[in-house]
Amino acid sequence: MSLTVYHNPRCRKSREVVQYLEQNDLSFEIVKYLDQSFDKNTLGDVLKKIDRKPSEILRINEALWKKEYASKNLSEDQILELLVEHPKLIERPLVTTANKGVLARPIENLVDFLK
Repeated sequence: MSLTVYHNPRCRKSREVVQYLEQNDLSFEIVKYLDQSFDKNTLGDVLKKIDRKPSEILRINEALWKKEYASKNLSEDQILELLVEHPKLIERPLVTTANKGVLARPIENLVDFLK
């Protein structure tokens, strides 16, 4: 199984997922999504794989969200565009295969996914 981890090295939960995969000798590719930004199609594809809507991977406690967007009534498509424009608002880590994926927060989600 080929895994892709959408990773933020500054995030403790994201680092835990990478460490777990390494400790279990699983091969994976890291995409540092803050450096290699998503485009709308790619993020949409990831959302389909993890079976989530854009609003379900939105970091609502981020200052940017609270200050600029929380009071707005945004559609799922508008939230998707917002996540592409401001990837730090994306909950992480996301782990995908060719056909499926998981929001690996908490890490138990990843453990169950890999079974």
